[in-house]
Amino acid sequence: MGSAGGGGGSLSGRPEGRARTKIALTSLSAAVAETATFPIDIIKTRLQIQAGDAIRRLPPVTASASRVAADIWKMKGFVGFYDGLAPAVLRHLFYTPIRIVSYENLRHLAEDSVAGKVLAAGVSGVLAQVVASPADLIKVRMQADGRLVSNSRPARYTGIFDAFNKIARYEGIRGLWRGVFPNGQRAFLVNMGELSCYDQAKRLIIRHEIFDDNVFAHTLASISSGLCATTLSCPADVIKTRMMNQASGKDHDKLVYRNSYDCLMKTVKFEGVLALWKGFFPTWARLGPWQFVFWVSYERCRHAAGISSF
Repeated sequence: MGSAGGGGGSLSGRPEGRARTKIALTSLSAAVAETATFPIDIIKTRLQIQAGDAIRRLPPVTASASRVAADIWKMKGFVGFYDGLAPAVLRHLFYTPIRIVSYENLRHLAEDSVAGKVLAAGVSGVLAQVVASPADLIKVRMQADGRLVSNSRPARYTGIFDAFNKIARYEGIRGLWRGVFPNGQRAFLVNMGELSCYDQAKRLIIRHEIFDDNVFAHTLASISSGLCATTLSCPADVIKTRMMNQASGKDHDKLVYRNSYDCLMKTVKFEGVLALWKGFFPTWARLGPWQFVFWVSYERCRHAAGISSF
């Protein structure tokens, strides 16, 4: 069962030892999952940014996943699909351990309450995202730089440290947390759908004896949580991406959006309400494999370390 086999083994003998082991395992599993699915993420990000060109009154583009992928390949080849990978992995070294370990502790307070677990998942996601938001911002900016290059404009940043220094210099330290509110909203929604859904789905699968607590149960649960998380979080993800991509400061272009609400209103006004789900299928196509790789590897690693199933 989901809670069977808990706690045996030397690595999980003491609470602090278990916590450190869980943090290490979540970081490792998240880095593997992020690397494996990053090409889909960069396509999703470019789709969301391209759609915003209508507001800037730039020449229209064919915003399709295949077109974006072809443009990336034409400009940089295979390596172009990994622009921004370093800050993405860096983000998950903070984001994933905080949200996973926090949820695992908070859900005990909820006991068997589904609503309590949903709230615990959302709160865990917000805490993690606030900490990881600067790395997420840099990831989005570096992914978007490829769009500038394709339009014969110079890239804004040469790497993680260059991006960090320029953002802090021209936009202030607070600039590193640009988009933190829509980011936090998205984190609440995506974790509400992802963590609580995975948790509940896996337990239902095991309880009804569809599968034992094995890779098949983990796969079905990850597919369910991926669809739920994508549906709930996609609008906030679109707003978050657009807010993060725009820069501020005297040496940068004039802001397109004043705040998250203004971004929401302009997106709906110029592109229609369905634009809030722009990049839905690439997002789902990424979340599904991401969660499969993450949860299967994480559950296996926990088992190998002598820690109970999630």
